[in-house]
Amino acid sequence: MITGERHLRLVVGEYAQHYNRHRPHRSLGQRVPNRLSEPEPLTATDNTRLRRRDRLGGLIHEYTQVA
Repeated sequence: MITGERHLRLVVGEYAQHYNRHRPHRSLGQRVPNRLSEPEPLTATDNTRLRRRDRLGGLIHEYTQVA
């Protein structure tokens, strides 16, 4: 629930950052808009270890590969 204009700006800013810097886009070869010059990411296997980062109180989850 959005509690005011300040909170709305925070939520929209956080979502926009997630959308443009982390969320993979199928039409961009699973890359994010801010990293189009990078090669396509590798596909995860059953042995791949992942780290999850919750954003917006757990409404959005970001996953990164752990070495």
